[in-house]
Amino acid sequence: MAASKGRVTGIGGVFLRARDAKALTDWYHQHLGLPVSDYGTTFLWTDEVPAGTGMTTWSAFADNTDYFGKGSRQAVMINYRVDNLDALLEKLRAAKVDVDPHREDYSYGRFAWITDPEGNRVELWQPIGKSQE
Repeated sequence: MAASKGRVTGIGGVFLRARDAKALTDWYHQHLGLPVSDYGTTFLWTDEVPAGTGMTTWSAFADNTDYFGKGSRQAVMINYRVDNLDALLEKLRAAKVDVDPHREDYSYGRFAWITDPEGNRVELWQPIGKSQE
């Protein structure tokens, strides 16, 4: 095996500025099921559902992008992998979470967007593996 070249191998953390950090953490726990600890949330990526989809994407967008929401000056948007997009969106709508009606479907997954109580646009992604195509 070659020696390490000193490179990034994945996303180690995501940090959001919030007016009320505890309330925002509680919201993400209640509505998206993120586990909560003294230090926030830690994901141990031990599952690939479906198999072969275990990845995290990092992308830079143009300063004038509307991808984070039309007219948004939001600096960061997080994409969360989900296991059942339709079921989660149904629960979020029932909880009066702001759910964008726009959807996008690709060969590698389905996408939807919500807005958290601090006004951050959040992307939800249900990966699609070869067995689900």
